[in-house]
Amino acid sequence: MSIFRTFLIVFSCFLAIACTDKKQQAVASYEHAAQGAFSSTLSNDGKYSLISSINHGVALWDNQQQVLKYQWFQQQSQDSLVYAVAIAFDNSVAVTAEKTTFAVWDITTGKNKGYYKIQKASIRDIAISNQGRSVLYGRSDGVVVFINLETGRRIEFLGHQDKVNTVDLSPNGRFALSGSNDYVAYFWDTRTGQVIHRFNHPTRVTHVTLDPQGRYAFTADSMAQANVWKLTTGDLVSKLKYIARQKIFTAVRFNEQGTLLATGSPNKRVDLWQIPSGEKIQTWQVAPREGSKPKSAVVLDVTFTDNGKSLLTESSSGIAERFIIRENNEHN
Repeated sequence: MSIFRTFLIVFSCFLAIACTDKKQQAVASYEHAAQGAFSSTLSNDGKYSLISSINHGVALWDNQQQVLKYQWFQQQSQDSLVYAVAIAFDNSVAVTAEKTTFAVWDITTGKNKGYYKIQKASIRDIAISNQGRSVLYGRSDGVVVFINLETGRRIEFLGHQDKVNTVDLSPNGRFALSGSNDYVAYFWDTRTGQVIHRFNHPTRVTHVTLDPQGRYAFTADSMAQANVWKLTTGDLVSKLKYIARQKIFTAVRFNEQGTLLATGSPNKRVDLWQIPSGEKIQTWQVAPREGSKPKSAVVLDVTFTDNGKSLLTESSSGIAERFIIRENNEHN
C-alpha cells in the first residue's frame, strides 16, 4: 500500500470521525442549575424540567419559554435536600421527596397541594399519577406504598425481600412497577396489590420504567441485563445488546410509537435502541460542567421531543441538552 493511499485512508477516517462527532453533539444547551443537579426529571413531552440542587431547592423550568417557572422548598426550609422528583404524565402536578417526607405541587399555580410524612424507613424512589390522584414510593425496608391522595386509601406491597431501588406508576394510577435488590421486578395492580407479572434478573434491579401507553415495561439490573417486556403477556420482547460487562441505566423513556427506547447512563452516555431487536442505533454524550473533576456527568433523565425527532436530556451538570435523532432510525 502506498504512503499516499495510506494518507488518504487516514484522512478519510479522520473526516468520518469528525463528521460523526459533529452529528452527535448537542444542538442546544440550557443551564438549569449553576452548581449542578442532585436529581431531576423531565415531563414526558419535554415541556418541563424539575431539578433539585443543593443550594436552590427545587426548580421547575419551562423548556418552551426557557424561563424559571417556580422555585420550591420542601417543608418551607431552604436546608432540605430533595432526593427524588417526578412529574405526572399530564403535566398537572409534580412530586418532590426527601428521605422521610414528600410534597405535591400544582404546576399551573405553583401552589403546594400537601406535605406528607412517612413513619418507617426512607423513600428511595417516587412516582405520581395524573392530576395527582395517587402516589407510589419505594422504601429502604423493601416495602412499596401506594396512596390514593383523594380518598386516603393506602396499600403496602410486600412482595420484595430487600431495598426497593426504583418504581414507576401508570398515568391512571392503576398499575405499578417496582424493582429491588432482591433481583426481582414486579408489575402489580394497585387496587388489589396482586402481582400480574414477575420479572427475574441475575443481579439487583436498578431501574424500571413503564410505557405510558401500557404496551411495555423496561427492567434493568446492575450488571448483565436490560430487558423490554410485553405487559399484556409478560413475555420478553428484547434484551438490549451491549458489549460492556456492566452497564447501569439512570434514565429510560419509550417513544410514542413504541418502536424506540432512549436511555441515559452515569458516564455521560445517551443511547437510542430499537425495541423489537434490542439493537443500539445511535449514541450521544452530555456535557460535563466546565471545570468539573472528573469530567463526567450522570444523565438524570431523557425524553423524546419535536414529534420524536429529537431528545432532551437533563444531567448532573445542571445542563439541559437537545440532540437530533437521525432520520429512518426506526427502520435501520
